[in-house]
Formats: sequence, C-alpha cells, structure tokens
Amino acid sequence: MTPRRDREILVPIALYAESVSTLRNLASKYSGLNDEQLDWLELLTLDWPLLADLALGDVVLWVPTKDSTYIAVAHSRPAGSVTLFYRDIIGDFIRDDWREVVDETMTTRKPASSRAPVWYEETAMKLTAFSVSMRDEGGVGSTETARNTDTGVITTIGTPTEPFAVLTVHTSPSDPQYATHIGKAFREVADDLFSMIQQGLFPSPGSTRGRERGAPRASDGLVRVNTDGMVTFASPNTQSAFTLLGYRDELEGENFSEVIAELVKGQFDTNESLPLIAQGRVPKRADVEINGRVVTLRAIPVIRDEERVGGIVLTRDVTGLRQQEQELITKDATIREIHHRVKNNLQTVASLLRVQARRARSEEAKEVLGQAMRRVAAIAVVHDTLSTGLSQIVDFDVVFDRVLGLAAEVASLHGTTVHPHKQGRFGELPSEYATPLALALTEIVTNAVEHGLAGREGEVIITAERNETRLAVEVVDTGTGLPGGTVGDGLGTQIVRTLVEGELGGSITWGPDARGGTRVFIDVPLRWIGSSA
Repeated sequence: MTPRRDREILVPIALYAESVSTLRNLASKYSGLNDEQLDWLELLTLDWPLLADLALGDVVLWVPTKDSTYIAVAHSRPAGSVTLFYRDIIGDFIRDDWREVVDETMTTRKPASSRAPVWYEETAMKLTAFSVSMRDEGGVGSTETARNTDTGVITTIGTPTEPFAVLTVHTSPSDPQYATHIGKAFREVADDLFSMIQQGLFPSPGSTRGRERGAPRASDGLVRVNTDGMVTFASPNTQSAFTLLGYRDELEGENFSEVIAELVKGQFDTNESLPLIAQGRVPKRADVEINGRVVTLRAIPVIRDEERVGGIVLTRDVTGLRQQEQELITKDATIREIHHRVKNNLQTVASLLRVQARRARSEEAKEVLGQAMRRVAAIAVVHDTLSTGLSQIVDFDVVFDRVLGLAAEVASLHGTTVHPHKQGRFGELPSEYATPLALALTEIVTNAVEHGLAGREGEVIITAERNETRLAVEVVDTGTGLPGGTVGDGLGTQIVRTLVEGELGGSITWGPDARGGTRVFIDVPLRWIGSSA
C-alpha cells in the first residue's frame, strides 16, 4: 500500500487499521533492515520507557525507508513529564523540518540538535537526535566485554557498525525540570545511555530487560555511582525506600555496596552478584529483602571511550508486588487442593455408584446407576486435571482422552468392539467450559457405544475444529442410527441440551450420517477466549 504524503505529516493509510503494528512489522514493510538489526532494535525498545523518563521527554525510534525517508517504529512518553504529542506517532514518516537533524546524526555519528525550536502541530519543541549502532562481532545482544575488577576498565570486542536507525528526543524548550537537581541528574544519565547506544554498547550484553515484571523505572528510584561505587546521586524515592529498609543516613557520598552489605548483614541467602550490582559493574538485577520489605535493584554499567566510568542502579520498592505474588501462590495452591479433594470425593461417589450398580437386581437400575457413575467420573476428570495445573485452564484434549476411556468401559459391558478416532484439537479451555463440555461429550460418546453400536463392532469418530471465535465438535458413529430417524427426549438428551445450550451458550443437532449411523454436531461460541489451540 502506498503511503499518503503531504507537506505537514506523512502517515501510512493502513496505520489506523493496524494501530497495534509492531516494530518488526513496520520496519520489515518499509525499510531494508536485516533480521539481526531488527532483533537489536527490539531489544533496545524494551528499555524505551526508561530512556523517555531519563530524557524528560518523548523518545522516538526511526528507521530509514527504502525510498530515502524515515518512519517511526517506536514511541515512548515520559512518566514524570508532560508529553509533547497528543497521540503516538508510530507509523508516521518524518517531517521535513526534522529531517536535517536526523540526517546529520546518521552522517556524523554524533548527537545533533535543532538550532531553533521545531514544531509538531501547535507545539514547539527542542529536537535532539542520536544514531543507533550495534557491534559487528558476536551477534545481537552478545557484544563481549572483558572487565578488570580492580580498575574497572572495559574492553569491548568488535567495533560499532554503520548507523542503521535514529533515536530522537523531543523536549520542551523551557522545561523547568531541567534546572532542578533531579532533572540535571536524569539528563546526564540519559546522555550516557544515548552515547552507549551510538556505540552499540546498550543494551548491555546479558542485561536484565526493562519490561520484566517488577522492573524499576527511573521515576521509582535512581542511584548514580562512580568507578569506586560511591553514590554521586540518589533520587528521593531511592532514599525513601532505603529508609524503610532501615538506613537512616543520606546515601549520597556513601559506598552503595557497603550500605547494602550492612543492611543484609547476617543473611545467608543473599545474591552473590549483589556487591557488583550495587557498584554498577554488571548489568543484572537482584532483590534486597529486609524486615519484610523488598527493594529490587537493576544495574546498568556506564561505558565511555571503552572504559567503565561508573554505573546506574535503578531501585524500586516492590514489597506490595511481592506480597501480591505470594498471595497468588497461596491462592493457587489452595484452589489446586480444593480441586484435588473434589476429585477424590467425586471418585468416591462414582465408586459407590459402581458398587450399587453391581448389586442392583434389575437391568434398568444397573443402567441408570452406571450412567450416573460415568457422569460423576467425567466431572472428576476435569477436577483432576485442574488440580495439577497453576491456572483454571485445562488442556481439553487430555481430558477428552480420559473421557474415551469411560466409553471403552461401556463397550466392554455390552459386548461391543469400538474403534474411537479423534481428529483435530480442542485446545485449552477454562474450567467453566471444560466441565459441561466433558459431561456432554461423555453422554454423547457413551450413548453411541451403548445404543448405536450395542453388541457389534464399529467406529466412533470425534472431530474437533477450533478458531478464534468458535469450537465445533462432530461425533459420528457407524451404528444402527437413530430409532425412527429422530432423537428421543430421554434424560440423557435433556442433560446434553441443557449443558450445551444452557451452560455453554451453544447449539446441538442430531441427524443420520451418510455411513448409516448417527451424527451429532455441537457448535460452541468462544466469546472471551483467545485462540489457544
């Protein structure tokens, strides 16, 4: 599709229909970047929110297009500042008055800034651009480094490649935050990271990514340390978090590693990498837990001219998050135990019904009790599956394989030889779908064996077809067919109708099959379930 272009802004027509287009989708469509370069950009954008927070402005990633312009493939707004864009500009082509700055940084490999304010709609802004490179040896994210633990000198393997993308920072020309102590520190840290991006040194090799659960952002807390591990800046949120841990003095001017070592003194299960993380020497993450409070640390070494000049340690008080996780673990364990006990109780009921059926004198009583036993057993199968998982989602194909075992039991009681065949996949289903569906299919399959194939040899073919919106199940047997060509209105039929139409909100039809037996078709809408087949 050819993008629409006008003087003010260039927007792909398809953007509105593809509002969730990924970086890879856009870059693959409009640029000539290779897979290795795209992989690197995807890793880089995992820290896009961090870069925006530190820069105190919007950060946009541009890639060159095949027709010699640039297209925006990533955009992040700062958490602690007012955005300059009322909408994401992902999918926009670069404006004419921004082009000169972007071209300059691609050519010189140095930062380039607008000499006068540039505009977006009615908003004036300062524009700064940085080229994006990677190292030409070792592959994506694997730039190797050698570090002398005494001197902190970093030796990198490989040299920066030619720039293949551009990062632009959009800030207000008169942002009062720049004049603050925090604003100045954030901007200096941002400049360090942007410089590393130009040299292909960020993201750091083997680093913890910025969007992992509980990962700290700059607004959560930030510490700058020098090569000796001394704190040169600690944000108020970091100071507050460490006060809650029990540290009452100011962090600035202290050795951060020694502060943490004193706090965790006496603990025997601390992370061995904690001292190196506290000094900003290794790009890793660790938790500090003291007196029921948990602060997570994420370190980013700062490298300038191939030498480590210090580090950044992001901090976040994750006490509430850890408590929620522990509550969820406890809740999951409790739910699994409940399912296990329900399964045991249902199996006990099924066993009692089986014993009672054997002692019954009339064939009708034996049949009724046998049917009740199989219905209870089918429900028990679902609870048994739920008791072994971490969620209320079951692999229904596993459940149905066990349901077929109940059908085989019916066949043995009636002198029938049945050959079941399952085609397709049911996929994963939540328990509220799995229980009624298992019970309905148990009823249908056992009915096919018990009545359609009674005393003879034949096949039961079960076909499952699933997409994002519906699940269709067809059960066909090669038996004698429906008596009189129509389905009866017995208890089994009523149960199946209630389960499929009432519980699942679907539809069910019975009819003759071309092979002489019976065909049952179930159609179930999957209203809120994504495709997981």
